[in-house]
Amino acid sequence: MTAVPVPYRVVARRPETADTVTLCLEPVDAALDDFTPGQFAMVHCFGRGEIPVSVSSVQATGGLAHTIRAVGAVSAGLCAAQAGDVLGVRGPYGNGWELERAHGRDVVVVAGGIGLAPLRPLILRALAEPAAYGRVNVLIGARTPGDLLSRKESERWPTSYTGVTVDRPDREWRGDVGLVTALLDRADFEPGRAVAFVCGPEPMIRATARDLVFRGVPPERIRVSLERNMRCATGHCGHCQLGPLLLCQAGPVVDWTAAEPLLSVREL
Repeated sequence: MTAVPVPYRVVARRPETADTVTLCLEPVDAALDDFTPGQFAMVHCFGRGEIPVSVSSVQATGGLAHTIRAVGAVSAGLCAAQAGDVLGVRGPYGNGWELERAHGRDVVVVAGGIGLAPLRPLILRALAEPAAYGRVNVLIGARTPGDLLSRKESERWPTSYTGVTVDRPDREWRGDVGLVTALLDRADFEPGRAVAFVCGPEPMIRATARDLVFRGVPPERIRVSLERNMRCATGHCGHCQLGPLLLCQAGPVVDWTAAEPLLSVREL
């Protein structure tokens, strides 16, 4: 891990939605240390600044993929990057999903919107080792069909159950409409032997985690990814503080046992 950005070259750019792209990066010189699913990097757009972005793919060559939505000056600059451009990357930072906790257990992945991006490498790793896990379930929610990520890819995932729902359908949408938690009724898992991984908007995280606990999933086996304003990623600036936690170090992925009492406080 380094506090100085390391140069990575954009080798591919893939539009995901109207405002979201995936950038595939390869190191110009030496690669950073290996990232694990759920960890994040600080991605630097020269002349604009840097933002934290979770990895959406990790390559054996040291390459990375980041899925970025244009919501501000830095993210818009990153989304505009083209193949051949050089960005700065530092990391890895934070805790990952720790998929090994699910060995021998059913896996429940619940993603809201762009929250599918940091969950994607976890899903692919679980599907690559079917003997190591029980039934794998993927539940995906988005605002509209146009906001769905990895739509064609997710249709090919050999899961026990993959469900997709949207809040606001368009005229061509023939799938489910409503909250992603409604898909839990169809998912194929045994709550007492399941491990859940949840990422998305904070209200969706709270509702999903509470529903999973109600169904019998132990709260210590629910891993959630939390988002706050990360600036330094080294625990010095305090911008990402959530109660007693500095999420750049203690997060972004934490157990629901640690997250639930903090997310219940409106001021936090």
